[in-house]
Amino acid sequence: MALPFAEFAEVWLFLAANIASPGPNVLNTVALALGSGRAAGFGSATGVGLGIGLWCLGMVLGVAAVIALLPGAQAVLTGAAVGLLLWFAGRYLRAAWTGFRARGVTVPKGPDGAGFATGFRRALAVNAVNPKALTSWLAVLGMFPVAKAGAGDVVILCAGACALSFAIHGIYVILFSTERALRMYLRAGWLLQGLAGGVFTLFALRLVAGY
Repeated sequence: MALPFAEFAEVWLFLAANIASPGPNVLNTVALALGSGRAAGFGSATGVGLGIGLWCLGMVLGVAAVIALLPGAQAVLTGAAVGLLLWFAGRYLRAAWTGFRARGVTVPKGPDGAGFATGFRRALAVNAVNPKALTSWLAVLGMFPVAKAGAGDVVILCAGACALSFAIHGIYVILFSTERALRMYLRAGWLLQGLAGGVFTLFALRLVAGY
């Protein structure tokens, strides 16, 4: 590992806030766990973890190639990251306000009878067409020093993102595979969205201060 641990920790903290907040991946996992049981939920958690890892690997390698060809690309990417972080923050804060007024968010009920394989395939499909994944990794790579990263750093970054995603979704599967727990989550979901909005705003300000 050539980069200091703090560089990875910052990215993983950002990802944790993003992954934990209600979105397509979380709602799909929770819906499967509630409607079809924990096997389907863990299938979804595994699919999300793999999907996040693939997004990480593809984006890091692609951005590294661009930066190698265009040395000024890192500054452009950092500026884009600030804009994306503020956009994310605005969306999460608006969602938090809406959720607070409505006292919760809604989750579609997953189909009964789905198993691990179905949950896994569905999660990969959601990841593949989720625009949040693309914009999230653009923001991440504006924060992470891609140009200085070695092969080992890329492996650590992607493996950590994959494990973090699986762990968060796995916890959701365990906690929210009962209707009582889910109702509590729905009532408090706006708190997670508000927290994510605040965290993203702080990350954006930190990037601006760094330049």
